Amino acid sequence: MTEPNQIRFNQEAANWDSNPSVVLATELAVESYLPFCSASFDILDLGCGTGLLSLLLAPHVRSITAVDSASGMIDVLTAKLSSSSSHQNVKNVLAVCALLQDPDDARLQIDPLTKATLGSETRARTFDLVVSHLVLHHIPDLAAVFKTIYGLLKPGGKVAVTDFEDFGPEARKFHPESKMDGVERHGIKREDIQKIIEETGFESVTVETAFELPKRVESEPGKGDIESGPTKVFPFLICSGTKP
Repeated sequence: MTEPNQIRFNQEAANWDSNPSVVLATELAVESYLPFCSASFDILDLGCGTGLLSLLLAPHVRSITAVDSASGMIDVLTAKLSSSSSHQNVKNVLAVCALLQDPDDARLQIDPLTKATLGSETRARTFDLVVSHLVLHHIPDLAAVFKTIYGLLKPGGKVAVTDFEDFGPEARKFHPESKMDGVERHGIKREDIQKIIEETGFESVTVETAFELPKRVESEPGKGDIESGPTKVFPFLICSGTKP
């Protein structure tokens, strides 16, 4: 993520989980990801935020490495995983604060379940699945991030990412005008994202509607009346592919 994103999300981290739209979107995304999961899988959650998605997926996989560049978000997730939290029994999630650009990043080499360092000088740790939810619209260079994801996966591994669709000018309303810093695009376009994923080298690429999210928006741009504003329905896409 870029610096404006890190600043914004550090500021919002403490109250992130109290946003009903965030929680609902995550719960809907989980249903989209479950068909990609297996109890034997080690997965990486890119842009994990406070760990809402990671913690919901944790019972369905072997381990999750949860990565976010915003230290405030990772602090919240780390607190959730502490012995005094209601999530204290979750032992297969590792929180990592990193602006991930290198698939061989040393911070990814720790097994969340055993805490052993798995990578070596000749072979870095790789994953069965990389997921990422509501992150792509914050990324300046999508081709670069998919190149990194490709490097993180085992042969035969899969990527599955969800974000709201750019369905035209109305998609801009997903964010209030006061929170446009760090928003690189107002959703993702089907044809564009499919081309990027395919050009990265992924096979069996699909881009499909995953779910629709009802979300309150400003009645007028910049009015700041989200709590009392109208409700708009935003389609979300799930974009997936397999590394040969």
